Amino acid sequence: MSKSLFIYGFHGIQAQLDTNPQNILKVSTLDNRQDKRLNTLIQQLDQHGIRVEKTSKQKLEKLSGSRTHQGVVAEVLLPTLPNHDELLNHVSKLNHPSLILILDSIQDPRNLGACLRSANAAGVDCVVINKDGSAPVNALVHKTSAGALNQLKVFSVTNLSRSIKALQKQDIWIIGLDGSTDQSFYQIDLSSSIAIVMGTEGSGLRRLTKQSCDQLAMIPMKGNVESLNVSVATGIALFETSRQRQL
Repeated sequence: MSKSLFIYGFHGIQAQLDTNPQNILKVSTLDNRQDKRLNTLIQQLDQHGIRVEKTSKQKLEKLSGSRTHQGVVAEVLLPTLPNHDELLNHVSKLNHPSLILILDSIQDPRNLGACLRSANAAGVDCVVINKDGSAPVNALVHKTSAGALNQLKVFSVTNLSRSIKALQKQDIWIIGLDGSTDQSFYQIDLSSSIAIVMGTEGSGLRRLTKQSCDQLAMIPMKGNVESLNVSVATGIALFETSRQRQL
């Protein structure tokens, strides 16, 4: 059965309204707010037959977890993410060199949301996360993704190594980002069907995940920084891939 969550702020709710309005159960607005921005949103919600109720600031803060809600909070359905078998079916139907992002145990919801945002902007075909080791797809992920969550195909798998091996059988080259290797990511031909694997904050790729990759690569860095934030590294890797494919 699908669960629901509360998303907040105009941008996140507008993104949901533009992509999947059928998943919005109801919207709560601040009882003493009256302005053009809110009225425009309410008119759009009315056109879709979505219930709007006025409520107190205290209740909105409770629904949003005391985060900045801008006077508007929506309860939305969170559909169950498709699984391993559905991932393979989706990939098998692609008629172009695939670009897949695999996120291995990203535990910070802000990082997960930012990775999804970059994935959407770079035009990935789908994102794969591991069911048990990843941050839950919650309101913070939704907000940080800036609406990208509504437009991406995100698959949740039980065994990441198993899914990687199945993708390899579909002629997809698996590249893991790992700071301990000497191979530069920029020196790899990224024009064929690939999946880029990003590891968790701090420790990087898990051992089995790393062993499952066809190739490991690193992002060259200058200065005294040991590593990049995973969402930053994800953006660099995806847009380098996009750049190569436009040459």
